[in-house]
Amino acid sequence: MDVAVLGAGSWGTSLAILMARNGLEVTLFGRDHAEITVMRHTHENMKYLPGFAFPKGLTVNEFKNYQGAPVAYLAVPSSAVREVLAELQGETPIVIVATKGLETSTGMVVTAIVEQCLPNAALGVISGPNLAVEIVQGIPTAAIAASKDPKIADRIRANLMCPSFRVYASEDVVGVEIAGALKNVLAIGGGISDGLGFGDNTKGALLARGLKEMITYGMAHGGKLETFLGIAGVGDLFATAVSKLSRNYRLGYALGTGHHISEALQTLGQVAEGVNTSEAVAHVARHEGIQIPVFETIDSVIREKIAPKAAVGLLMERFTREEGLDFGKA
Repeated sequence: MDVAVLGAGSWGTSLAILMARNGLEVTLFGRDHAEITVMRHTHENMKYLPGFAFPKGLTVNEFKNYQGAPVAYLAVPSSAVREVLAELQGETPIVIVATKGLETSTGMVVTAIVEQCLPNAALGVISGPNLAVEIVQGIPTAAIAASKDPKIADRIRANLMCPSFRVYASEDVVGVEIAGALKNVLAIGGGISDGLGFGDNTKGALLARGLKEMITYGMAHGGKLETFLGIAGVGDLFATAVSKLSRNYRLGYALGTGHHISEALQTLGQVAEGVNTSEAVAHVARHEGIQIPVFETIDSVIREKIAPKAAVGLLMERFTREEGLDFGKA
């Protein structure tokens, strides 16, 4: 085995397929015994990525059978990261974080969690406008490989690069992670706006102000401005906040059309990282005195503290002073 992918959802499966197509020996690990058994027999992920046969070199297994790998791509929900890492056996010298979320209880980025759980592992991040179905369809896609060690970024690029999937390098690990996590919250907001029947003008204003807040929050935590204005930030936001392929957008759309959050999540049937991230970022921002009213309002809608239509009205009332580019204010 050259590479392990931890997490057999649509994103993890797409990464595993991509690397196997590149000639690597890849094992895709999941938790659900029944799902793994089905994948072994059908040679595809019929639940999360149906219609795409596993290439030669791609096998599947359960987390409990993991015995280490030269490099592991972590693609489990942020809420499961600590539990999964605690179960891993064997040596994993390199961990590449593909999870796009913040830990709800602490607001920590996932690389910080990995550092606590696997202190000897070298770390990297893969992120960007990467809708899983489009990746395996071979639709032109770009991504960011971030690591403080250029050799790790080069390793990610070597694993994933192909004619339809271009990977650029960055050293701004925290910026790339925060951008990938926070855009999910804004994608829920974009879906809410569309679900309410508002036009593109409304969504454009909402996402622009939300992007400014994402930059404010990200720079306050050490991220670089250029990261948020590039593929990992604006690029991922555009793809996620307007696409019906996006789980977070679809969840937001359901909220905008009047569904309760419990109903929307049940219908979605998958994790929408923006739900937990909105709570985490709102809590951290309040604690640190960072003004992010768009994020706080989206979180209030998710927690059903305010109706979606009333939330948009409140935000429009806030958008009254100069726009400015002071990323210390919202």
